[in-house]
Amino acid sequence: MKDNAIHIILRGVAAFAVTLFFACADNSEELHRFNQRAEGPAAKGEGIVLRYTDSGMVKATLRTPYMLDYSISEFPYQEFPDGIDVTFVGDDKKENHITSKYAKLFKQTNLVDLRKNVVLILSDSTTLKTSQLYWDQRNNWVFTNKAYTINFPDGSFNNGQGFDSSENFKNFLSSGNQSKMFIKEGQKTKRDSINE
Repeated sequence: MKDNAIHIILRGVAAFAVTLFFACADNSEELHRFNQRAEGPAAKGEGIVLRYTDSGMVKATLRTPYMLDYSISEFPYQEFPDGIDVTFVGDDKKENHITSKYAKLFKQTNLVDLRKNVVLILSDSTTLKTSQLYWDQRNNWVFTNKAYTINFPDGSFNNGQGFDSSENFKNFLSSGNQSKMFIKEGQKTKRDSINE
């Protein structure tokens, strides 16, 4: 009789343990979120150097003194409150460089919000300066609604109040701009091509 009671108790404990195990397995994501802090970043980093490689070649290097990672928030993002310094290496091995005093990367949309003293220097020394620049990595597009200045290697410039452009600046639309462009003698402009 005593052995029967012990077996009944052991079977009851085993059944309870199995029930508990399966109940927890179904809610593992909720348990993970519960264990995370509800407010604040999931991770912090200092003195970060990130390298993006493709086929063994370094395509970009990001440096930042401080990063906050909000990857468990509803709309995940990484914040760089002390700015970023990024060097991009093209297929032609030419380097483009961008800096800003503040940046935010939205993971779901691949949109980068660069703010405060944004400076982009292309490999041909074309320089763009603005107070805010958005970079849509998914569509290879950059845009701003803030005042900007672009200085070209030949001394030409373009100042305006916002623009939309492909990231290589070949498709460039701006508003409220002033510019000074140098054209070599005999070189056709877009206006000449349209009038032909």
